[in-house]
Amino acid sequence: MSLALYRKYRPGTFAEVKGQEHVTEPLRQALRTGRINHAYLFSGPRGCGKTSSARILARSLNCEKGPTPDPCGVCESCVALAPTGPGHLDVIEIDAASHGGVDDARDLRERAFFAPVAARFKIYIIDEAHMVTREGFNALLKLVEEPPPHLKFVFATTEPEKVIGTIKSRTHHYPFRLMPPATLRQLMEEILGSESVPYEPAALPLVVRAGAGSARDSLSILDQLLAGADDAGITYARAVSLLGYTDADLLDEIVTAFARRDGAKVFAAVNRIIEGGHDPRRFAADLLERFRDLVVIANVPEATSSGLLDHPADELERLAAQAASMGPAELTRAAEVFNAGLTEMRGATSPRLLLELMCARVLLPGAEGGEAAMMARLERLERGGVVAAAPAAVAAPAEPSPAPRPAARPEPAPAAPRAEEAERAEPRPPAARPAADDWPAAAKPGSGGQPRRPEPASDPAPAPRVAPQGGALQHTWPQVLDVLRRRSPAVWANVSTHAEVIGVEGNIVTLGYSQVGAMRYFVNGTKDTVVAAAIAEVMGGTWKVEAVVAGSSGPSAGAAPARQAPPAARPAPSRPENAAPAPAPQASPSPQAAPSAQASPPARRQPAAGRPQAPSSQADDDPWPDAPPPDDVGGPPGGGRGPARGGLAAARSAANAAAQAGPRQAGATGWPDAVPGRTGAVEADEVDPDNDADADADALTGMALVQRELGGQIIGEIDHS
Repeated sequence: MSLALYRKYRPGTFAEVKGQEHVTEPLRQALRTGRINHAYLFSGPRGCGKTSSARILARSLNCEKGPTPDPCGVCESCVALAPTGPGHLDVIEIDAASHGGVDDARDLRERAFFAPVAARFKIYIIDEAHMVTREGFNALLKLVEEPPPHLKFVFATTEPEKVIGTIKSRTHHYPFRLMPPATLRQLMEEILGSESVPYEPAALPLVVRAGAGSARDSLSILDQLLAGADDAGITYARAVSLLGYTDADLLDEIVTAFARRDGAKVFAAVNRIIEGGHDPRRFAADLLERFRDLVVIANVPEATSSGLLDHPADELERLAAQAASMGPAELTRAAEVFNAGLTEMRGATSPRLLLELMCARVLLPGAEGGEAAMMARLERLERGGVVAAAPAAVAAPAEPSPAPRPAARPEPAPAAPRAEEAERAEPRPPAARPAADDWPAAAKPGSGGQPRRPEPASDPAPAPRVAPQGGALQHTWPQVLDVLRRRSPAVWANVSTHAEVIGVEGNIVTLGYSQVGAMRYFVNGTKDTVVAAAIAEVMGGTWKVEAVVAGSSGPSAGAAPARQAPPAARPAPSRPENAAPAPAPQASPSPQAAPSAQASPPARRQPAAGRPQAPSSQADDDPWPDAPPPDDVGGPPGGGRGPARGGLAAARSAANAAAQAGPRQAGATGWPDAVPGRTGAVEADEVDPDNDADADADALTGMALVQRELGGQIIGEIDHS
């Protein structure tokens, strides 16, 4: 019959105690100088050497050559108190778990005053001292405070906070610690060498981890592995199956699947864990331990050589590769997910479900908000990964709904309210939004005395012609996207997701966008120069990039220029036949003539510097200021914020150019020949190049304004009169 390893290799001197030098050295020095206290308190985790150190202290005190820090080991006291000895009559060990009452304390007090039988001191070793009741401690208080010269006390406990303060204050307190993993592994290697048992180095870290820093627990596990070992000795496979840990190969497989975003392999590994009868909590804890090692390697590249990780050399190489494949931010977030999940799995009725949910959260950082998820998504983009777009970005466009009526614009003429009432009274069929190419073209030079009329719709613009180098660009476009991803991940995400090359004309590349919002994001700023620089890096030369909206309604190739300003002339809202026309505005013959309040149109904005301005009482009261559209008017498709201010400025510039060019030619465009309420001739100050753009922009109301700015259409009206 063999003796247990933790008893067979129990230390007999302070020099043999491993990992507790902060306790053994002061005790040895006190024995050398003879400054020995009457009571000691040893505290610390289980199996770290508290009781063994108490026995060594008693052995050192009662040695025939003592008190000495190094017992001789040959005298009667040393032999009796040896690790395998029978014990000594004057050294009494008491288990306070079963002898902690007040009656036991009174009995100890009565026997303590008797002199020792054969030794120098009578020593009481009270194990599990925290189990002594308060009444028992109070019964011992006077004896511990003023003991006889031959009496010594050693209290050993794992919970020193439960020892009452009056007892603790009369002792020398020495806290014991858990044994470091490297020291514990060295101890086991020495024992296996003494036992002449072969072993695989990869198995010892599992024993160290299972022992959790306790020397006694680790030696008990090692003894169990020795008992079941065959001629091959202690193997890694036997240790994994016996201790219940997850195989390192399975951990490597699932971590690699996380790095590649391979959900099929991740959930297949989880299914293998469950089908194999393993505990999901143990698997989650092992995976958290692996993520911890990867986080350390990602932040401390020299961790493999500095001793921060206790793994074989071949496994350290695999860990370094896995850390590089995921990145610090993603590894940290994965560790946080599993750490929180382990807390939720305590007492859970379905631990497998929680384990699968944790895996899903690691695979899909875009499914949740927070700084950690955002950093994980950015890290994937920097490494070239593809992150699923937010749910709002991939949602199908909603069915068109009736557009709300815009706020009524005030008319200066008194007859305008009656015309508006008549317009409301007569229902109109749903109006379709005009295509981009259906707008009238710019006016041609002509007589300034005739009113401007819209021209016939021009022929559809031909599709962009692809230059000979366009085929090469189409072929090298993936390389351009790779360069763009390095230069600007944000621009790369926009272009690679929503745009494609639809034409190359010389050195001008045209990108077609599927969504208006994505195109507006691209044209805002200098993102086109970033794409042009990426194309130049791949193909050389100098390039310009333009963006259009692909698939727009119209006879053209399906793309409308992104930055094309709207034409100056826009159709005025239709007026019912029975509505009274608004009175025509009276033009002032000179800038000094003040117009009448009833006959003048709304005051125009400040003209350009150097031009005369007509004085008016309404100069500061713009009836239709440059304000954003009302909140009840829907935005453009794709969830954008509506028309940019730059678009209105471009429209005004185009109107200014059209006004300087002259009147329009008449044509069959489907729009009215003239704006109702105007005279047949245009006065000189009404064709002012600076102010006419504002007048044309302000002249749009009702359906025309909605069509131009928002692209909406009326499919039905509700009469509230």
